Amino acid sequence: MPSVYTIPAGTPFVDALAAGILARRGDDPADLARFTILLPTRRACRSLREAFLRQGGGAPMLLPRMSPIGEVDEDELLLTGGTGDLLSDGTLADDLPPAISGLRRQLLLTRLVMAGRDTTPDQAAGLALELGRLLDQAHTERVGFDNLADLVPDDFAAHWQVTLEFLTILTDQWPKILQDEGVIDHAEHRNRLLEAQAQAWTESPPAGPIIAAGSTGSIPATADLLQAVAGLAQGSLVLPGLDLGAADDAWRDLGPHHPQYGMARLIEHLGVARSDVETWPAPGMEVRNPDRARLINSSLVPAAAQSPEAGDTSDALDGLVRVDCPSPQEEALAIALIMRQTLEQPGRTAALITPDRALARRVTVELRRWSIEIDDSAGIPMAQTPPGAFLRLTARMVAETFAPVPLLAALKHPLASCSMATAQFRGQVRELEMAVLRGPRPEAGLDGLALPLDDEHHGLKDLFAALHQASDEFSAVLGQGEADLQAIVAAHIRMTEALAAGNEETGAERLWAGEAGEAVAGFIAELMEAAPALGSIAPWAYPELLDSLLAGRPVRPRHGRHPRLNIWGLLEARLQHADVMILGGLNEGTWPPETATGPWMSRPMLKDFGLPLPERRIGLTAHDFTQCASAPEVILTRAARVDGTPTVPSRWLRRLDNLLERMGQTDALAAADSWLEWAALLDEPSESRRVAPPHPMPPVEARPRELSVTRIETWIRDPYAIYAGKILDLYSLDPIDADPGAADRGSIIHDALDKFIEVFPDALPDDAVRQLVEIGRGVFDTHLSRPGVRAFWWPRFERIADWFIAYERERRAAGFHTAAAEVKGEMEVAGLAGPFNLTARADRIDHRADVGLAIMDYKTGQTPTAKQVAAGLAPQLPLEAAMAEAGRFPGVDAGEVANLVYLRLSGGRVAGEEKVLKLDVAETIEKAVLGLGRLVHKFDDAKTPYLSQPRPKFLNIYGDYDHLARVGEWRVGGSKRS
Repeated sequence: MPSVYTIPAGTPFVDALAAGILARRGDDPADLARFTILLPTRRACRSLREAFLRQGGGAPMLLPRMSPIGEVDEDELLLTGGTGDLLSDGTLADDLPPAISGLRRQLLLTRLVMAGRDTTPDQAAGLALELGRLLDQAHTERVGFDNLADLVPDDFAAHWQVTLEFLTILTDQWPKILQDEGVIDHAEHRNRLLEAQAQAWTESPPAGPIIAAGSTGSIPATADLLQAVAGLAQGSLVLPGLDLGAADDAWRDLGPHHPQYGMARLIEHLGVARSDVETWPAPGMEVRNPDRARLINSSLVPAAAQSPEAGDTSDALDGLVRVDCPSPQEEALAIALIMRQTLEQPGRTAALITPDRALARRVTVELRRWSIEIDDSAGIPMAQTPPGAFLRLTARMVAETFAPVPLLAALKHPLASCSMATAQFRGQVRELEMAVLRGPRPEAGLDGLALPLDDEHHGLKDLFAALHQASDEFSAVLGQGEADLQAIVAAHIRMTEALAAGNEETGAERLWAGEAGEAVAGFIAELMEAAPALGSIAPWAYPELLDSLLAGRPVRPRHGRHPRLNIWGLLEARLQHADVMILGGLNEGTWPPETATGPWMSRPMLKDFGLPLPERRIGLTAHDFTQCASAPEVILTRAARVDGTPTVPSRWLRRLDNLLERMGQTDALAAADSWLEWAALLDEPSESRRVAPPHPMPPVEARPRELSVTRIETWIRDPYAIYAGKILDLYSLDPIDADPGAADRGSIIHDALDKFIEVFPDALPDDAVRQLVEIGRGVFDTHLSRPGVRAFWWPRFERIADWFIAYERERRAAGFHTAAAEVKGEMEVAGLAGPFNLTARADRIDHRADVGLAIMDYKTGQTPTAKQVAAGLAPQLPLEAAMAEAGRFPGVDAGEVANLVYLRLSGGRVAGEEKVLKLDVAETIEKAVLGLGRLVHKFDDAKTPYLSQPRPKFLNIYGDYDHLARVGEWRVGGSKRS
């Protein structure tokens, strides 16, 4: 009879296992070294070593021989092989072909995909990864590809037939490739190792005891090895959390979603009845809360088998709470608080168990507010490490011909130094940003970046020389029509190392330093070795291909960061425990994960092919949930919304809620501690530190004594902007890679129209549109080096020219002539602190003898409404009219102003539009002048503050100085943009 045991859920698995092994050894301390222990993963082996240390009170001892049996995460097996340290008897692998490198296999399959489909290299690499996953599934389940041709009946959709025809590469081409390479697939290599070990132990049993512990036997080859171990005279099998108390009828009705389904299949495979399985004898390690495991298991059995009787659940619910959070941010902060509180109690440990890597990273970041570095067992994605990110950024920088955003992203990376002192390099990059990269996009390439530079920026010559020296080779490679992947990677690495070089360290020393640097260097070495498998590609596709090949590869720390806090994935948490177990991310689609069949086979095809449906994984994650939730102190957390979308609680939470509701314990899981309130208070400023609107009151002598008419509107709506700009002398920067011509489009069009009117003040020529376009071309010439201006605004100007000439013909026919254009004027306004000077630059002033003057303003954006002008909120035109009536514009005789006119020139579907303000012009002018006088008198008082947006034009439009005024923090309903 096989020797099979179980360690109940809720009992610390590795501690109980260590205690039982210590109880089995003899009096000789060396007896322990005779034991061989098989565990699922390397981390489980480390955990058992630590458990022996705890059980022995820290005393030195000879440990058993411990080996992992390769129950690694599917993606780890897919990307890296994961079989390098499978078992510890190296002689077993001597007779086996080696496992193919994960990256080489992906590139070989990528080449096959590109040959069979019209796709880009990065898309092909993603499909190749899915092909590799299908291969591993088939090997794992010991399914051949012989019946592949019979999978698609005639009533299936036609695209499945096309897909099936494509999959013939796995039967016709892939075996030959493996044979030529002299290798086998990862999963096949693992199977053969396990089979060889089972056969070796069956034929020649080891001299000492052998114990296989913690595995659920989800891999058929693993199940066979477990069967062989359990059948040995000194062999034992220890299962995690087999439910010995489940009712027989419930046991018979187990489905793939049930946590015990995999265990039931395993003991059936072993030929063992559930009643023959004993509890693992572990002195001093009794189940702390057997009612908890019973409650969790009861909630997950089929509804028909659940007992409707209420019963006493006080013991089962003691230490089990649930925290529903509004968003992942609040969830991460609440979890971090729970962990931080745990550290207040000496010796106490806490662990977050979640498959949600985003949540794990959030918690890691939140803990850093207390300078706590925590070990996330899943590691950090390689693409997000500093060297991985730098490689990706430098590739995109050159591929996008040094466009502003990718260029700055690469040059502002902490690793960038370009053989200079870091401070010197950062200073030159900032100078380049200010001189060239802000505003519309310059010409492509490094030479295009240098075109707008003048002698003032001669110091940038060193930067451009260094960038040329570092990147010219890689730029030339990417400029080819086709290039070998190995050559592309080699040139890319040489460039990146040159960019990373400091004034004292080489680029290689800086780029490949530390755990992340070593891991990325290993990836690059593997890529260089595997690159010939793919051959030549279009170089422009290289950055996306690099992203695709980096995806999913983790960088794990060699040692834990904090001795009492951990973040574990489901597989790592199965055999470990902490005093406080936090089960996070309990939403459907996360825990359990979504069940995707992959792109190659539908569900009926998977079933006919002999592969298990994806739902099988739900049962495995349900078992992990049961193991973790049965611990003495458990906190269940979830986020009600993720990325603004409502979420659905995990099915296990809902089933637990349903069972408690039937028992009359609806609110039994409510947390006694107000974690969410405490989390909110962490970042809530105290009353003494709450932000109030700014209230600057500079002395009168520091206040401006001159403003233009366009700044008067700003003075009315947002005095703080005048304070920041005119008193503090702060100015806003243009955006990087700005909307083409956003800053200059108004002045470009103004200049073109003004020059046309200056050339043709009276009669218009027959070819007036052509003449205006030619004049406009000359004005645009100074801006056409910016490709965005050329592409976006020149077609708009051509449409404006057509409309403007038609408008001019009609207006001149009506008797109007232009008295002045782009004319400057000044006017004094009396103030308490002395005269205040008002300046203006009128776009255009027209005159007709029987009507009077018309003040006109060109607008390429939105125009103010008549109501806004009448209310004094947009006083530009009325104030210019007052100056015209007072004769303050040179060349324009004083006279009555009859019209206030906006010409909206957008160049869009409506190229141009005349908007004559329907107002009493004389009354509007009088109100504007009086309003300006009151404004000057008001701010000549030293007690008048420069408030931020007392009368904003639009609440959702942010000004240049709103972040400085911290508007988002004090405005009711405002967003936190500061």
